[in-house]
Amino acid sequence: MEQGKFRRKLSLLDLTLLGVGSMVGSGWLFASQTAATMAGAIAWIPWLFGALAVMLIGLVYGEMAAAIPRAGGFVRYPDYTHGSLVGYMIGFASMMAYSSVAGVEAEAVRSYASSYIPGLEITQGSATNVTLIGNLFQIALLVLFFLINYWSVQVFGKINTIVTTLKFVVPLLTIIILFFSFHPSNFTVNKATPGGIHGAMQALTAGGLVFSFLGFRQAVDFGSEAKNPQRDIPRAIVFAVLLSTAIYVLLQIVFLGAVPHDMIANGWQAISFKSPFANLMETLGLGWMAVIIFADAILSPSGTGNIYLAGTARTLFAWAKNGYFYSVIGKIDARTGLPRGALWLTLILSIVWTLPFRFSMWSGLVDAVTSATVMTYMIGPVGVTALRRTAPDLKRPYRLKGLHIIAPAAFICATWIIYWAGWQTDSLLIGFTLASLILYFAFMDKDAESRQRMKNEWKSGIWLIVYYLFIAAMSVLGSFTNTNVYHIVIPNPWDTIIVGVGGLVFYYWGVASALRVPRIADESEAEEVQGANYAGATDSSVQA
Repeated sequence: MEQGKFRRKLSLLDLTLLGVGSMVGSGWLFASQTAATMAGAIAWIPWLFGALAVMLIGLVYGEMAAAIPRAGGFVRYPDYTHGSLVGYMIGFASMMAYSSVAGVEAEAVRSYASSYIPGLEITQGSATNVTLIGNLFQIALLVLFFLINYWSVQVFGKINTIVTTLKFVVPLLTIIILFFSFHPSNFTVNKATPGGIHGAMQALTAGGLVFSFLGFRQAVDFGSEAKNPQRDIPRAIVFAVLLSTAIYVLLQIVFLGAVPHDMIANGWQAISFKSPFANLMETLGLGWMAVIIFADAILSPSGTGNIYLAGTARTLFAWAKNGYFYSVIGKIDARTGLPRGALWLTLILSIVWTLPFRFSMWSGLVDAVTSATVMTYMIGPVGVTALRRTAPDLKRPYRLKGLHIIAPAAFICATWIIYWAGWQTDSLLIGFTLASLILYFAFMDKDAESRQRMKNEWKSGIWLIVYYLFIAAMSVLGSFTNTNVYHIVIPNPWDTIIVGVGGLVFYYWGVASALRVPRIADESEAEEVQGANYAGATDSSVQA
């Protein structure tokens, strides 16, 4: 395959809507109810914490992405700053988390489409199963996403802009309509906060709140295709998070206020709508609005799934460029400027996630996806701080003020989010990631040069392995453990305090463990190349 280059076609509006479009998907349709059952009347507060955490992480990545715009940057930056071991582990976690979302969103579309299209699901007793036609419907939807991405990035960007604009209308209309059914007394009902602060923490992951913000990374992943990445990437991240936060917080508040008082007489945990906002509209006698929400429930996840399929391809491309996957996945089609090999693999992985097994449904996967994705985000604050020391001459069009405060705060927030996912989720993700190191050693054992590189760089990655083990141990001992199996040894809030202090220690350990000379690859991935972005770079510090 002739090696091509990415095309710089995406504007600030395109990048912002990529972020908003991937955030406002199935999350807004489910998360308000799950947060209410866990945190009750204070369910709007964890939305603010989630937004703050994501904004801190996004600001940190904004500096790095503006200085080093790369396709799949979240996967490539750890390799630049900490070498192969960290780069591999972050890449593996990112691949698992990212590749699942397009398939899960396709599941959400199929679920809501079953209200209009008969034969997609069959109910047997209390269980609902997907039919063969339903599975084929999901696969057809993923193929459609694939074809949109396969044509060109410009077609993809324009279609996404249109879809995202339409996706704004229904949530905003929902907010306005439910405001007229608002009951302030709902915030003072008996058992108004069923889970208290602990429930609010748990809602961040298990409730799908942080999951609803994870799409902010799109501006970074599409960095090589932005018209003006140095200026637009940081702005797009900030705009996308702020817009999404406003929508989510308002949706949560009007949901809490519009639920009929008699339905929460015994507490918020009694709420169990199958389709929260649509069913709430039906309960309030607004059937026409319920129909609109059901229609949007097909459009919103479709738009998000389309974006994630494109973003996953960039992630796989980046992993291959780092040398941890087959080289054909790291090729760019010369005619279209797209990583078509990575797109094909993304399609296959997305279809696999839609096959019938435990984690293929939204409710079963959201906790794992959130924790796995944040496991890839927490390296950003460490990497950016390390680059300030190891690459002082790196040109930084956007230099984050207060990095010495924002970066450790972002790392601690990310650590808390991973921990709050609980033992059942963290044990699976951390165990699987550490077990995958077998593949790392296999790929790094291919030649003498790779073996020497692995030997030289393992010290830069040992902190991350210990960090994962620390989170796993606290997940067993703390208040987010599986109480059906283990006893809580460290109660709340002491467990959260210990995890926060431990996170700070690992942050500084990670910064100190960075490569003395970062391996920033100066690759001309875009057609409009402005030259090396590393002032005074030599062959030893910038590898082609």
